[in-house]
Amino acid sequence: MAYNLNTKIWQTGALEWWGMIENQDIYLGSREFPQPPDEGDEWRVVATGDRFKIINSEICRIAVGEEQPW
Repeated sequence: MAYNLNTKIWQTGALEWWGMIENQDIYLGSREFPQPPDEGDEWRVVATGDRFKIINSEICRIAVGEEQPW
């Protein structure tokens, strides 16, 4: 497991991070993806508005398509 995560993650040649969450390929962001990812990290993907958080060594989507606050 990369970075001691239970979620399978990979980076494309375009430096975008993806993960297998609930049997789906989910875009995790590019620059917004935490490096290195650690327990409790939370981020929002600018392109999709999805929010993620690392809980119990697993990446969880906590919100889908949130509006920009500005």
